[in-house]
Amino acid sequence: MTSDKKIPAANDLAVQRHYETLPYPARDPKDEAKRLIVGSPSHVLEIDHYLFAGKRNWTAPFRALVAGGGTGDAAIMLAQQLGSRGVKAEIHYLDMSSAARAVAEARAQARGLTSLKFHTGSLLDLPNMGLGQFDYIDCCGVLHHLEDPAAGLKALTAVLAENGGMGLMVYGALGRTGVYPMQDMLRAIAPDTVAPDQRIKIARRLLSVLPKTNWFARNPFVGDHIQGGDAGLYDLLLHVRDRAYRVAELDALVREAGLGIVSFIEPARYDPATYINDPAVLKALAGLPMIERAAFAEALAGNIAKHVIYVARARHVAESVAQSVAQIEGANTTPMLRETDGPKLAAGLQSGGMLKADLDGLEWRAPLPRLAGPIVTRVDGKTSLGKIHVALQAMDSGLNWEVFLRQFEALFSVLNAANVMLLRNA
Repeated sequence: MTSDKKIPAANDLAVQRHYETLPYPARDPKDEAKRLIVGSPSHVLEIDHYLFAGKRNWTAPFRALVAGGGTGDAAIMLAQQLGSRGVKAEIHYLDMSSAARAVAEARAQARGLTSLKFHTGSLLDLPNMGLGQFDYIDCCGVLHHLEDPAAGLKALTAVLAENGGMGLMVYGALGRTGVYPMQDMLRAIAPDTVAPDQRIKIARRLLSVLPKTNWFARNPFVGDHIQGGDAGLYDLLLHVRDRAYRVAELDALVREAGLGIVSFIEPARYDPATYINDPAVLKALAGLPMIERAAFAEALAGNIAKHVIYVARARHVAESVAQSVAQIEGANTTPMLRETDGPKLAAGLQSGGMLKADLDGLEWRAPLPRLAGPIVTRVDGKTSLGKIHVALQAMDSGLNWEVFLRQFEALFSVLNAANVMLLRNA
């Protein structure tokens, strides 16, 4: 549940001081030599699949904005992925914290990334900054910290290219059960007039004595206070302005900006069939619109602490989601695996024709078609469905295109729901 307290706009300065003191998330530029942090949204394969129908011409220039870029995770990932693909990209990073920007710049320098342009400021000023229009905008963990999230999203929309799209992340209310009462308690005993290091000490002492009945103590779906160090704890429990959303509230925020939700990530989390298999209940749900089904799934699961969505202009979404989301179009469609390779994924598939996945404490089991392993083994991001079919037909002459396509469609429905497989149609 969110707090009903009205936080005055004057707290904008307090938010800025917060991130100047404790840039978030804590990152060390030296670690760039060891790994690339990859996540959602803003993975280049997701952008192509969900916003450009898998048909984006990546030889053309690409302009992106990371609004509220923090210490740089999204900006670094996107710049590295586009650079590795030889895309002529121009990526603008914007954040109000000069300390966070310094970390992001150091990370970019460590990787030798030259496509990034850095700016310090508020996303609310974007319409007047003269940065031009963007094909893609990333805004993660920012809107829910604004005094007026709707104004923030409208400012982003003002600089979005006509056929562009956005990847957004905001907090999920149900998965953050217990967070807001904790914030209220800490405002009472460690107000923001107290030095940050002292506030952190008091917070850790309170955490150590929480009774087992406390909702925050019982919530395993938030862990920044454990894994994120002082910066994570401060962002989670000591933030001066923080709200969370149910699916319907998020949909209303998006629609108010003239946008529409194209997809939730991962899709399986927002499908009631992931959690229940009662045919009568599923039949009753079958006719509901996507947003209502997603809201039902959110209430069923109860553990979604962050909503990740892709959005486009509402008129494009209203015309047909298929205009922005990649579809299986025939033999020339190329399946793409996100952050894994075919043989490795095939080896990890469960025997007995089931995919097993852990959705934050909930086991998801999804049936796989007979040819799941042979198909996945041949998915390399370059080989089309037509060529995969020919390769399998050489082993089974009776495997006609229609049978193969049904097998692939069944496989894709599962792996895409898990955000593992995407499509390319160029």
